[in-house]
Amino acid sequence: MIVALVDYGAGNLASVRKALAHLGAAVRDASAPGDLDGADAVLVPGVGHFGATAALGRSWRSEIRALVARGVPLVGICLGMQWLLDGSDEAPDLEGLGLLTGRAARLAGAVKVPHVGWNALAIARPSWLLAGVPDGAQAYFTHSYAAPVTADCAAETTHGRTFASAVEREGVAGVQFHPEKSGEVGLRVLRNVLDRAAKG
Repeated sequence: MIVALVDYGAGNLASVRKALAHLGAAVRDASAPGDLDGADAVLVPGVGHFGATAALGRSWRSEIRALVARGVPLVGICLGMQWLLDGSDEAPDLEGLGLLTGRAARLAGAVKVPHVGWNALAIARPSWLLAGVPDGAQAYFTHSYAAPVTADCAAETTHGRTFASAVEREGVAGVQFHPEKSGEVGLRVLRNVLDRAAKG
């Protein structure tokens, strides 16, 4: 089982790599589109400004779309999840990958932004990504922008407003929280990715 971890300079990959290795996956850092060849699953992590996703240009997009078309699971984490959307208000002129519906928008209301810490997942519908994760489970967040609640939403979380904390459409999925920092709940999510990949 080979998981390609997309490295586009937007965050430390070490904790994600460690969590996957703990689950028995072989992890390959992908710093160029060709590094995705032969991967059983592709993870796009990331923290920080949406502008960092500009590094994922045409060749990355083409290769990732080809893998998705072949049934390889694609999962985004935090900023990586937002990149799977149409785009983000944080960098309005920069397009997302567009495999999931909606645009990320800044959290608002009488709350502290960024949203940092533990919060609850309200399961919105059955999901392979969240199989075995109970409604109300706690996960660890750190972000200022979030995805809207659409038909792709698998779990919701509220911080100032309700946003999609997990999204899924067929083999494309994402989480706004950090599974690598979310204890057993996070490991369950990553294990579900490996299980999906194993089914081909």
